[in-house]
Amino acid sequence: MESSGAREWEVVRYEGNNASIIQEEVAEEFALTIMLNGTEFATIVCSPFDIQQLVVGFLASEGVIRFYDEIENFSLDEKLGFAYVEVAKDINQLQTDHSKRLIGSCCGKSRQFYFKSDAKTAKTVMSSFQVSVEQCFFLMEQLQEQSGAFLRTGGVHNAALADSEKLLSVHTDIGRHNALDKLYGHTLVNKVPIRDKMIVFSGRISSEVLLKVSKIGIGVLISKAAPTDLALKLAEELGITAIGFARGNKMNVYTHPHRVKEAVPSTGEDSV
Repeated sequence: MESSGAREWEVVRYEGNNASIIQEEVAEEFALTIMLNGTEFATIVCSPFDIQQLVVGFLASEGVIRFYDEIENFSLDEKLGFAYVEVAKDINQLQTDHSKRLIGSCCGKSRQFYFKSDAKTAKTVMSSFQVSVEQCFFLMEQLQEQSGAFLRTGGVHNAALADSEKLLSVHTDIGRHNALDKLYGHTLVNKVPIRDKMIVFSGRISSEVLLKVSKIGIGVLISKAAPTDLALKLAEELGITAIGFARGNKMNVYTHPHRVKEAVPSTGEDSV
C-alpha cells in the first residue's frame, strides 16, 4: 500500500485576527480488519502503509505466530481495509482467549485484552549489547531528522531499529504501538538478527510499549519522551535498559545501566 502518511486539507489559518486559507498536511488514519483463518480477529486503526509488516508484527506480539514462515498465505484488500491471513494452526485452540476487539490509535484505550497474552509472549532479555552515550544522542538526532511525516503533520510516532552506529529501518504510524509492531514485523519478514540491536523511539515509554519491546527481544530502548512507573518496573523485571528524555545532550537511564558503556557514578553507598 503506497502512502506518504499525510493528506492535504484546506484550513483557515489565523495569526492574531488575520485569517488566510492554506493547505495543511494531516496524518492519514486507516481502519484495518485482520481476518485470521477466515475469522475476524482484530481491527487496528493505523497509518495506511507497511501493512504486511504491521500485521506480521501484531500477530507475533499476540502470540499467534513466532516466525514469519508460519504464515501460509497473506492478501490485502486495500479498498475495503481487510488483511486475510492463513496460519497452519487451529485458532480456536489458541490459549490467548481472543475475541473481536478494537485496538484504537489512542494510546491506552480499547485495551480489554491487554493482559491476555502478555504472560506468554513477553520474555526476559539477556542481551549483552552495549551503546555509548554519544551514540544514543546521535541515533536520536538521526531519528528526528528522518521523521518526515511527523515534521509535516505532528500526528505520528516513529520507531527505528538501530545498531550502535546507525538507524537500520524507521517505521511510522499514528499509534506508537503500531509503529513497534511494524518494526517487529520487519525483523521477522527480513529475518533480521536482533541480539546486537536497539530501538530508538519517539513516544512515551508506557507499560504496553515496554512489553512490545520485550516480545521483540531487544535489550535497549531509547526515547525522547518520559516513562511510566509500571513500564520501569517491567523493564527491571524483563532485563531491558530503558532510556528516556533523550534530547540534545541529555538523557536519563532508568534501568539496567550496564548496557551504557560509560561508567555509572557512585550513589555513595557501600559496595556489596
